[in-house]
Amino acid sequence: MLLAIDIGNTNTVFAVYDKDVLVESWRLRSDARHSADEYAAFLNQLFDVSGVKWKSIHKVIVSSVVPDANFGIRRFCEKYIGVSPVFVTKDMVSIAAVIDRPEDIGADRLVNAAAVKAHYNTPVIVIDFGTATTFDVVDLDGNYAGGVIAPGVNLSMAALHQAASKLPQISVEKPESAIGKNTVSAMQSGVYWGYVGLIDRILSEIRAEIGGDVTVIATGGLAPLFAKDNAAIDIVDENLTLKGLCLIAAQHT
Repeated sequence: MLLAIDIGNTNTVFAVYDKDVLVESWRLRSDARHSADEYAAFLNQLFDVSGVKWKSIHKVIVSSVVPDANFGIRRFCEKYIGVSPVFVTKDMVSIAAVIDRPEDIGADRLVNAAAVKAHYNTPVIVIDFGTATTFDVVDLDGNYAGGVIAPGVNLSMAALHQAASKLPQISVEKPESAIGKNTVSAMQSGVYWGYVGLIDRILSEIRAEIGGDVTVIATGGLAPLFAKDNAAIDIVDENLTLKGLCLIAAQHT
């Protein structure tokens, strides 16, 4: 079996694959201070429930945008699984980047592009609801053609809370009405409908530049929520990055 690990700025996702079939996946808040033992304790509990065994893991592949977390993950894999993890690098992803500085692209965005090229008809716009909300374009020929980076939903809410002492920390929810009747509902309306508008307008601008038909795929934890009020989103694929990791693992491990 394969253990695919996606280390994001906010969360780290662990997913077990049997060939190309997802067996289980779990999410842990990213923290570069986590030790190998802490990762093992976290997964031990989940493995006990799921029935996955350490000895069944023969490969580990990692996509990371948090370099400081890599040491703890590597040590965990070597100590508890007995496998040296493969960290995805740009030269492992068979995607041409048609942009000014290809070396600046995050590994996670190229992994998403690889998954798109393998599983969907291009051109595609991928909206990834992570710490940042990113829009990535995979063109008709399967090349990474650039994109858009906007502040993430949770990041925007945290900024509101931190910058204004009277505004509380809130959860991301669709409000019952656009007009808030209290502070929390007013904030939720601003965040939710504000991002619906942001998504619609950015997609409109990208579509106009691409021309013709383009498929829009949303991924990330908040994708299902925002897809409800964005008719321009065609597909929700919460496991897009994991699919890309599984694909790359089959080619390089």
